[in-house]
Amino acid sequence: MRLLLISNSTNAGEEYLDYPKEEIRKFLGDKPVKALFIPYAAVTFPFSEYEKKVQNRFREVGHDIESIHNFQDPVKAVENAKAIVVGGGNTWQLLKMVIDNKLIDPVRRKILDGTAYIGWSAGSNMACPTICTTNDMPIIEPPSFNAFNLIPFQINPHYLDANPDGHAGETRQKRIEEFLEVNPGIYVAGLREGTMLLLENNKLKLKGPRKLRLFRKGDEPLELSVNDDLGFLLKE
Repeated sequence: MRLLLISNSTNAGEEYLDYPKEEIRKFLGDKPVKALFIPYAAVTFPFSEYEKKVQNRFREVGHDIESIHNFQDPVKAVENAKAIVVGGGNTWQLLKMVIDNKLIDPVRRKILDGTAYIGWSAGSNMACPTICTTNDMPIIEPPSFNAFNLIPFQINPHYLDANPDGHAGETRQKRIEEFLEVNPGIYVAGLREGTMLLLENNKLKLKGPRKLRLFRKGDEPLELSVNDDLGFLLKE
């Protein structure tokens, strides 16, 4: 299984998908790959616009994408995909449309069989057992919270360490602790912006300039760097 799970699409002051583009290029390899793009997380703009934006960046690094909304048979499109790319946006809508199009099992089989998977933000949430550690508002109700279940731990993308000045509400850590209170025994990886997780050759690595903050009920949070072995997260 080969996964590139990116926290966020865009760093402040940068163009869309600029900071992870070289990792995407290396991940897909030197030979051009035309990946299948799943744009279902887009809510306030058309899928065709999303496709064009992602396509421009992938072409810049020698690869390409085509959106699944262009295909009459989404399941067949997944089965024929050379790689699968799932963009960010609203995780709840993304999951609902994936389920409505009967794509959970086909995508999971495809990725477990060795097809490369790239996701950012909501697309990273979809690699987890469930979407229950997303930051997004539940604007629509999917039939289930269960996602592709490619990894046995949860990701919280865009992880923040503190609340904005003057805000007295819960911190991100507090929200994760609430999840762990009713889901003990599972790890939650707080993936800070500008970072990503790379799974290749049965090895899981952190990429990027910031550390990963790891949570599990009953344990003190851990700060893990690019030099740490994250293989234990793959053990159920």
